[in-house]
Amino acid sequence: MDDLPATCTAASAITASCKGLIDIDPAGERSNSEAGTWSGGGLALAHSKGDSTLQGGLATTKLQRFSRLTVNASPEPVKKGKSDTVTGLLSCANWDTGKYADHTAQTVQLQFRKKSSDTYPTLTTVKSDSKGNLKTTTTATVDGYFRYNFAGTSTTPAVKATGDHVDVK
Repeated sequence: MDDLPATCTAASAITASCKGLIDIDPAGERSNSEAGTWSGGGLALAHSKGDSTLQGGLATTKLQRFSRLTVNASPEPVKKGKSDTVTGLLSCANWDTGKYADHTAQTVQLQFRKKSSDTYPTLTTVKSDSKGNLKTTTTATVDGYFRYNFAGTSTTPAVKATGDHVDVK
């Protein structure tokens, strides 16, 4: 990419429409405190007059720490009408340590898709514990797939676990 901050097109003698990109190196040094909603602005310079104008609040974007989510239903197979325990782990990138960390006290949906369906209706919601763990119990009725679904926050994006197949006998 070139070093030009933006490409501008004159809209009139005194205004221009500009577009530009901001590159954020994911391998660069980041701090957890930097995650959240960022606001963009612009600085216009009139070289012939030596004037400048600063305009803030032109756009917003989210800078979010990557998230991961797992799911596991057991026992497998499970007898029809018996309990199935569904566990999981919600974690997110910790930029301060360079490792993944537990994402605590977050609401996550437990969803179930029947083997013959394409949709995942929500069965219940679960809150991650102090170590990011998720756990709930449900009654097995038909073959299908469990997954956890996290809606995300301003600092962590939404993520869905890959469905875990349950065989009901």
